[in-house]
Amino acid sequence: MRSKRDDLIDTALRLFYTQGFNATGIDKILAESGVAKMTMYKHFKSKDDLIVAALERRDEQFRDWLTGEMDKASSEPRAKLLAMYDALEIWFTGRAFKGLGFAGCAFINASGEFSKLDHPAHRIAADHKKKILDYLVELCSAAGAADPVGLAEQLALLKEGAIVTAQVRGLSDAAQIAKSIATDLLDATIPA
Repeated sequence: MRSKRDDLIDTALRLFYTQGFNATGIDKILAESGVAKMTMYKHFKSKDDLIVAALERRDEQFRDWLTGEMDKASSEPRAKLLAMYDALEIWFTGRAFKGLGFAGCAFINASGEFSKLDHPAHRIAADHKKKILDYLVELCSAAGAADPVGLAEQLALLKEGAIVTAQVRGLSDAAQIAKSIATDLLDATIPA
């Protein structure tokens, strides 16, 4: 059975993701979740605490989904790296997360709305990106890259550029464009 806390977090995540963190008020979250204000404040001292919980949930969901898609594609590290861009295309076309569609990256959005580096939402966003980068470093190392950190950084920049391009310009094939560049990069650094 789902808890009221989970209902709040899931509703807040959906609304923050689709409508923005600052634009989404507590009253809207409460109305859509069906949770009383006193119950919300029993679980969360402030809206910022709810934002943190929603971003933590999104971090877990997104990383599990992305690595799952990459693992499904292949057992080979090099192929997994390229499969990341295929997964992004699924996300960009709204097929990855039921009921959410694609409204950009929750972590890019959060870091834009909470630009101070020490804001908890910004720190969670940075931590999320670092966890994905660490996974890419592992795959680059397993694939035999001479400089796994440098290569992972390049692949991550392509990933982030594709996300922003898909969001800002509505270019859903941004992932495939990035994959083409990533393929050339991998061909130059890791033999197939």
